Amino acid sequence: MDKFIVSARKYRPTTFESVVGQQHITTTLKNAISSNHLAQAFLFCGPRGVGKTTNARILAKTINCTNLTPEVEACDECESCRAFNNNASFNVHELDAASNNSVEDIRNLVDQVRYAPQSGKYKVYIIDEVHMLSNQAFNAFLKTLEEPPEYAIFILATTEKHKIIPTILSRCQIFDFNRIQVKDIADHLAQIAQKEGVQAEEEALRLIAQKADGALRDALSIFDLMVTFSGNSVTYKDVIGNLHILDYDYYFRLTDCLLAEEMSEALLIFDEILKKGFDGHNFVAGLAGHFRDLMVCKDAATAGLLDVSENVRQRFAAQAQQASLSFLLSALNIASQYDLNYKSAKNQRLHVELMLMKLAHLGQAVDLVQNGAPASKKKTDGGNGVNQKNSSDAAAGQSAVGQAAPEESKPEVETVRGRGTVSSHKPISDGIRPMASSKKMRSTVKIPSFNTLMNASKEEENVQEEQANYGAEEKANNPFTFQQLTQVWVEFSRELEKQGNMSWVGVIKQPFRLDAERNLITLTLSNTVQVDLLENFRMELMSFLKKRLNNYSLQLESEVAIEKVAHRPYTPKEKFNHLAKKKPELLELQKRLGLDPEF
Repeated sequence: MDKFIVSARKYRPTTFESVVGQQHITTTLKNAISSNHLAQAFLFCGPRGVGKTTNARILAKTINCTNLTPEVEACDECESCRAFNNNASFNVHELDAASNNSVEDIRNLVDQVRYAPQSGKYKVYIIDEVHMLSNQAFNAFLKTLEEPPEYAIFILATTEKHKIIPTILSRCQIFDFNRIQVKDIADHLAQIAQKEGVQAEEEALRLIAQKADGALRDALSIFDLMVTFSGNSVTYKDVIGNLHILDYDYYFRLTDCLLAEEMSEALLIFDEILKKGFDGHNFVAGLAGHFRDLMVCKDAATAGLLDVSENVRQRFAAQAQQASLSFLLSALNIASQYDLNYKSAKNQRLHVELMLMKLAHLGQAVDLVQNGAPASKKKTDGGNGVNQKNSSDAAAGQSAVGQAAPEESKPEVETVRGRGTVSSHKPISDGIRPMASSKKMRSTVKIPSFNTLMNASKEEENVQEEQANYGAEEKANNPFTFQQLTQVWVEFSRELEKQGNMSWVGVIKQPFRLDAERNLITLTLSNTVQVDLLENFRMELMSFLKKRLNNYSLQLESEVAIEKVAHRPYTPKEKFNHLAKKKPELLELQKRLGLDPEF
């Protein structure tokens, strides 16, 4: 039985042309070789498995080749190339800095540099994982790295460039390797599968490439695993089952249920996912990614950002046409918020199910915001007795549909003095507004609540009535006396008592004074709690006073009465003198014992 060689070693690139996904690196190196502009030291940086050590070996092989091809590639026929291929070259030295990171190891390397190559033009020293060297080893390497012999070339490779000291970086020509694209990895796996006689589905290879996260070596390891698992036929289903990956088909089905407002079916799909052993947090993150891909497909200009096969791209495009942009933005925001709060939730399954419930009724919330009226489609989930109106209320409160109310429903504003400088309100006609209305009017939440959306049409009618009377109100500015103000003030207090809001009555009964020249009323309050209570009904109070006194330039200010401190704190000396007056024995005790108090 022949010894098995893993694909990462068997199909390791041996020429610049065979390197995958690093054309900017290989082109630069080939140009440097052809123009004889080789640097004395190279630093290859990048993630794992992207070809740093491989390119270092190819460069070492190519610069010592005595018969370069027109494409600046090693010939694989000369003595130097044959020695390199057989791992018998005396001109290429590799050092693993992870296990040889001391000063002595670097000194031994420096001693070897002194000897010129017996054959060939260059001696190449490849130091892998160079960031593992100690600071003392780096310092011992500086002089040689800065002024090496003309025949010596150093190639340093690392995955963590930030750990290398700046004096080393300044002496090297730095090459940054990129993560390899999914398409490049999938194409390379397809070529290897063809050479090995393995039947592999395109979707399966693309999924392996995505799982590798830009590392070709990881992709080859996964490919070997799948070939071992499924034999000579690698299918998409086998890859999903063996790598325990959540199939995107679940997300397509789930999104269809959410768009159709089928909450029960969405919960059943989530239950099926949990029974197969998938983590709820990964599910939420994957769902957010699915919404992102759908949003990307909404515009042809951004459709290229979707890195999937053509068949899957068509599925995304078809589902993106069914979902509105408002739905996708709101759903993406909700999924992101639940992703952030997942780990802090005590009942994590309920946490995800609540997210699905809100997403299932998100369409109604979007309609409410856009149309200002409740959605015409109302139904209850079968057998559960869950009213869809109540669910959409919760969805509207948590959704990211932060759109403002339609412009025609925006009320006029009036500037008042005090804590709230500008407040939105509609004047009352004869009586006081109900408490519920006043609280709604004071709300400053940017995302409209469910009750606000339901009453959008009624709000618009009130605004139109206010705008019709606004011109007449602005002109009235009749003078009034303090007695007239007091009478109207008492009427307002009685209206509050009829409503039963005694906390507001306590505020309105505080003393006030009038500055007739400035039309300014100053209300003296006892504490900041009363100041906050005043803000709840300030608009109603001012509207009531202006109408009854027929003066629309009237202003209201509030101040907090500060109680004067009766006594300042006593000093230690004052305390002693006070006690001595009450107990003269203290002075006698002080005299007998010869005590000298420290004040």
